[in-house]
Amino acid sequence: MAEYLDFFNEYIMGVIETSFQVYFLAKILKKKVWLPFYFLSAVCAVIVNHFLATGMIIRFMVFVFLLTAYGLFVCHADFKSSLLYAALTTEIMQLCYGIVKSLIGLLCPLLPVVFHDTDGIAFMLASEAASLALTVFCYYMVYRYFSRDVFYSFYTTVEMQQMFLVFIPILMIFIMSEYINMIEFEFQIKILAEDGPFEYLLNHWQLLAMHFLGLAGLFCILFSYKKLQQNFCLGTELSLLEQQEHSLNQYVEEAKVRYDETKSFRHDIRNHIAVVKDLLQSGKLEEAVSYIDDMDDMAEKMSFPCSTNNPVVDILVGNKLGTAKSVGIDVDCSLLLPYPCGIRDIDICIVLSNALDNAIHAVKSLDDSIEKYIRIFGRLQGDFLMMEIENSFHGKGAFKKGTGLSNIKKVVEKYDGAMNIEAQGNVFVLHVLLIIPQHPESSPQQTD
Repeated sequence: MAEYLDFFNEYIMGVIETSFQVYFLAKILKKKVWLPFYFLSAVCAVIVNHFLATGMIIRFMVFVFLLTAYGLFVCHADFKSSLLYAALTTEIMQLCYGIVKSLIGLLCPLLPVVFHDTDGIAFMLASEAASLALTVFCYYMVYRYFSRDVFYSFYTTVEMQQMFLVFIPILMIFIMSEYINMIEFEFQIKILAEDGPFEYLLNHWQLLAMHFLGLAGLFCILFSYKKLQQNFCLGTELSLLEQQEHSLNQYVEEAKVRYDETKSFRHDIRNHIAVVKDLLQSGKLEEAVSYIDDMDDMAEKMSFPCSTNNPVVDILVGNKLGTAKSVGIDVDCSLLLPYPCGIRDIDICIVLSNALDNAIHAVKSLDDSIEKYIRIFGRLQGDFLMMEIENSFHGKGAFKKGTGLSNIKKVVEKYDGAMNIEAQGNVFVLHVLLIIPQHPESSPQQTD
């Protein structure tokens, strides 16, 4: 009978437990997996874990590794997320099983005789059922109250560093709980044999308290990280508001300069015409042509280097491209925007401002052997506004997703659009798609 119980406990219950774990892991990674994969992955994990692992801690470390591989190759998630959530998934189950196991130990003397006359089968079934129920409840609580805020964020470099602040305490709780489980059986037998039932019950109370505090600490860690993420989102929104204020101030200052230049040019136009007229009447054609060329240069300086059909964007792009030209970067702009439309001017400026700032910062640091250029392209296609910012790139290693791309992502999400990044060879391209709202009043156009 003992052999059958061991087989049932290790393989049958192992497959059931692992199926719950891989299902929760796929859910929290927000990945859809073919249903039979849950069962097949659970069977493979139990078999591999049985033959490759010996010690308790090593056994569960191998199991975390297998769950991480499941997240990587089956759910197609990134390594950091897979590792963190695999450890979290395993730790929740282990703490729940520890709590129920300690409770069963406390209730053992109070249970009816029928539980003692079945060779431990009733104990085992009750313990497994209660442990699974508590585990499923904890999984639901994590998914319901934490996953939306904690696990589905747009990961920038800063956010990934913050996310791994959770990993270290989870790992410490994980090792602590496994160490407790490893010494628990040997310790309680010793107490029961030498010190009697009172010390035996006291030992179970202590184990129950440690497992419960471990589970409570785990939820406190998740709650703290949730608040940290909310603060990060508030910081990002504050950064967007500051950019909006900066863009508005920049627009006002530029408009004042353009107005003064235009006013001055219009005031002097009669004098310029009189000078040209005198030169022509005097037969000085070359001087007249040269003077007209100078007037044309003056008028050209008052015009925008890139005409997008949107006066606010014209000012922004003109300033950014002027900065790029001043550091020796070739620029090309082919951007035509609808005006007015349901997309606010400020939101378009946030996208272009962050994208061009990133492009200028990347290109100006390139070696002279690499062509330095920035190209802007955009067009309206149906209800979609598509923009593309391309620049030369060093092509070495991966780029970092900083606050600039995070701000762009916020605008993209606001209009239910999409953002895609391509980096091939020495070319870096940012694709942004925004969906123009059908009801512009929901996203009011900023007036000039």
